[in-house]
Amino acid sequence: MMVQQYTRTAIWLHWSIAILLLSQFAFGWYLQEIPRGVPERSYFVNLHKSTGILIGLLILVRLGWRLAHKPPPLPDTIPRFQQRIASATHILLYVLMIVMPLSGYIASNFSKWGVKFFNVITFPPWGFEDKFIYAVFNQTHKVASWLLLVLIILHVLAGLKHLFIDRDRVFSRMLPRCFPER
Repeated sequence: MMVQQYTRTAIWLHWSIAILLLSQFAFGWYLQEIPRGVPERSYFVNLHKSTGILIGLLILVRLGWRLAHKPPPLPDTIPRFQQRIASATHILLYVLMIVMPLSGYIASNFSKWGVKFFNVITFPPWGFEDKFIYAVFNQTHKVASWLLLVLIILHVLAGLKHLFIDRDRVFSRMLPRCFPER
């Protein structure tokens, strides 16, 4: 049986964004360990912001690609309710992948710091300094990151279920062609 795969571009975007997001999660947690007021903190915070902006742009490219290139259909052997859950999960993943970096960017623009893109180009804040608005969007950023992490874990577990339990070759649709599923 020939398995319909995602396009090479979709596969590349999927795995690249997955690696970048997981790295950014770890980096964000590391930032919490750096005390406020320490000079190194602003360097790392701006690195986190800069990387987040790039990941956000890559996510928009991925969303555009997804909208322009219909994903391969799930096999008919998968129950309808599971197909609906998969569809809803993918929609939520995209929503959170957009909300997380966007809320972080908006929060930065309602602080006095703005964004120093890779500590080279300074983007002054376009908003006014407002601690309440900053706190709302910063909290949105944190909550979205935790929700996204939970969905990513569920997504991985579902993929592993297809690979090891169902053995329905759904997992192989997102594998690069150099790693065929056995």
